[in-house]
Amino acid sequence: MSIGTVPMKFRVRINQEQCMACGRCVENCSYGVFRMENGVVRVSPRHCVACHRCLAMCPRDAISIEERPVDYRSHPLWTTEVKEAIFNQARTGKIIVAGMGNALPYPVIFDRLVLDACQVTNPSIDPLREPMELRTYVGKKPSHLDLLTKENGDVELMSALVPNLMLETPIMIGHMSYGAISLNAQTSLAKAVSEIGTFMGTGEGGLHESLYPYQSNMIVQVASGRFGVDINYLERGAAIEIKIGQGAKPGIGGHLPGEKVNNEVSVTRMIPEGSDAISPAPHHDIYSIEDLKQLVRGLKEATEWKKPVFVKIAAVHNSAAIAAGIARSSADAIVIDGFRGGTGAAPRVFRDHVGIPVEAAIASVDAKLRQQGIRNEVSIIASGGIRESADVAKIIALGADAVYIGTAALIALGCRVCGTCNRGVCAWGIATQRADLVSRLDPEIGSKQVVNLIHGWTDELAELMGAAGINSIESLRGNRDRLRSYMLDEALMTVLDVKSVGA
Repeated sequence: MSIGTVPMKFRVRINQEQCMACGRCVENCSYGVFRMENGVVRVSPRHCVACHRCLAMCPRDAISIEERPVDYRSHPLWTTEVKEAIFNQARTGKIIVAGMGNALPYPVIFDRLVLDACQVTNPSIDPLREPMELRTYVGKKPSHLDLLTKENGDVELMSALVPNLMLETPIMIGHMSYGAISLNAQTSLAKAVSEIGTFMGTGEGGLHESLYPYQSNMIVQVASGRFGVDINYLERGAAIEIKIGQGAKPGIGGHLPGEKVNNEVSVTRMIPEGSDAISPAPHHDIYSIEDLKQLVRGLKEATEWKKPVFVKIAAVHNSAAIAAGIARSSADAIVIDGFRGGTGAAPRVFRDHVGIPVEAAIASVDAKLRQQGIRNEVSIIASGGIRESADVAKIIALGADAVYIGTAALIALGCRVCGTCNRGVCAWGIATQRADLVSRLDPEIGSKQVVNLIHGWTDELAELMGAAGINSIESLRGNRDRLRSYMLDEALMTVLDVKSVGA
């Protein structure tokens, strides 16, 4: 006997009294949930992924979606997810691939940290009436400055400064490749960062020609597959990032399903159309910090030492030791990507079970670099699970210079985090290459929504800093006195170097 069917994940209902059979749900659902029969809308709820496109487009609010209408017998060990994964693999014998970030209910460290506020002796600052400095420079900083005072009183800087990225806000948009997301999605993000005065990553998919006007706000990525990498690509970026690891899948390479590799993606990535783009787990020319140093310096040499070079690693137990080596490799910044980072496609077992939270990794990296006296040698960028402005403030207080956001930016474009990015049929035109779906995302509207999000977060960050009596982002960086833990165990408090509430 076969395994048979499993319970529906979602029940989709149509209120026939409200429905006017306009067919918008049929047109908008890319998963085949709705069909029109004899002037009546019929439903195939097993196809539903809860992307909510139908809800958003229904003019009569006639559609409702219910999660888990029929479920299995509850069990603390053999959960619904575990059982369905077994059913799936018993049928296929294959690795289960999924999108987005970690889906297990691990405690969120951010939610166990609270921010401090000033009261009387150290009064708070009103950001509406007093200047707040959120401008951030990402790159190497000198350990000291040599100044020359001239006879007329002018001061001349004698120290040589290496290139840094100047951000008007410590919020950047992380690497999401052309292929994993649509060109309209990338264009929306590129327009947004150009308007705000920050940066975004290209991901490992090269840089489409239509994005060249925004290249001064783009960070180009060199991953293990080297897709789309040539000297033209390197010279167009404001900075270069070497991707060693990714938070959603530490220890393995990237995977872009062939269904997403259309003609435009194949040209940009320099791979055959329709072929899976699978990056190897390691860079085959990097097996030591010395090898990494050669690539860092080679990329700088190729671009005439005009661009900072970042190195991205996944948050793992020895991130601090790895970061100390990277800091000595001539790299200008280290990106730490936590296990809640999103992805277009990853083995579910890696996405949900490998890696550590970015909060712990950033704190340990910052502490290690300070202990070794090399904190100024590199900037630290936090990525993976940054959900709101409070998370930005907390991770900077734990030691980061700036953050990458990814999923939050996609949600601003309309993403519902349904977790099926790997299928390439995103109903919102984001994680797809189907022309009819891509056209649903207007880059002009999308960019404005991302601009609004980052502006809102930046204003809230200024308010949080003002409440803490801080008027410069520099004063928040690594300032653990502005944090207190709530319901965290002592071992984790030691790693974070944060005191308990009331202390």
